[in-house]
Amino acid sequence: MRRSPRLWPGLAGLLALLIAGCASHVPERDGPEARPPAGLERVPDAVPRVEPLRVGGPNKPYEVLGRRYVPMTADLPLAETGLASWYGRRFHGRPTSSGEIYDMYAMTAAHKTMPIPSYARVRNPVNGREVVVRINDRGPFADGRVIDLSYTAALRLDLLRGVAPVQVQRITHDEIRAGLVAASPLPPDDGAPGDAVAVGAGLWLQLGAFRDRDGAARLQRSVLGDAEVRVTQVVIFEENALYRVQAGPYATREQALQAGDRVQRRLGISPLLVERR
Repeated sequence: MRRSPRLWPGLAGLLALLIAGCASHVPERDGPEARPPAGLERVPDAVPRVEPLRVGGPNKPYEVLGRRYVPMTADLPLAETGLASWYGRRFHGRPTSSGEIYDMYAMTAAHKTMPIPSYARVRNPVNGREVVVRINDRGPFADGRVIDLSYTAALRLDLLRGVAPVQVQRITHDEIRAGLVAASPLPPDDGAPGDAVAVGAGLWLQLGAFRDRDGAARLQRSVLGDAEVRVTQVVIFEENALYRVQAGPYATREQALQAGDRVQRRLGISPLLVERR
């Protein structure tokens, strides 16, 4: 198992312990899961939306390792350049500082002072790749590091090999209202027939729709954790204020219906067949 590039693996969880009582200890190791889902390089950006900012909760001042941090509580721009790290399996499924469940396969990140929740554009200046992430956690606390990315966000930026310089820019509510946030382009789906499918257009099985990401993430883990279901990719799409949990895509209607039958037998869920264009 490869070690995570984090110098302090799990400090986002440590902060959750300090300010929300969410974590019980700091793990010694972090890293990827043995078999990450297929198609993660095509998971779409987080979709920015205007969310109210609280003065307390995850946005109250806090102290970690003898240093005091004062999170922003106003909708202000913030631009930084520094090192990015990422965190993975040791915190997958655990509460973040916001109280949401950490999903290493979602487009999220941890930041020391951005208001929670916030959205930010992160750019890798080496290759020009950009992503939009949702800030829902606190960290990283190693000197020089400005953001701690989810596994998938780091994968899309090609940062899984270690810490690397990035440019970070908070997306303000005014920018969201004005429609100034464009999704980052995804790589083309050039997989050969029979390869693991990737996020994109096609036939999908909708397994559930939730108003909160926690419920969607629990269903996603449940489906992926049942080997008998034989579903290799389950994606959470944030659309129209709902988190839609969908499996796929499938090349034919027959394949989708066969997969739907397995899901119903194993999990008692009656999937809805949908087409994404």
